[in-house]
Amino acid sequence: MSQDLNRQNELKKMELCDSCAGIQRNWRKAPGHPELVQGANRQEKRGSALVTITKYRCDRCGTAWEYENNKANQQAGWSVVGR
Repeated sequence: MSQDLNRQNELKKMELCDSCAGIQRNWRKAPGHPELVQGANRQEKRGSALVTITKYRCDRCGTAWEYENNKANQQAGWSVVGR
């Protein structure tokens, strides 16, 4: 099995709290929820532009999230990155 497939299977097993389960993923400007605690952020190059990616962790269920703020990509936004 590849590392990507193992990671996908691991994320599928995670149990999200109701608030995290309600977050619309991969959609720019979708809201998070009040129990997400903001962490560090970084910039990455996407094409010719720099985008900001901010880490969050849910205080209730411990799920780690990243939010990609990319004005050129409507499908950027929230994604689960682990526990």
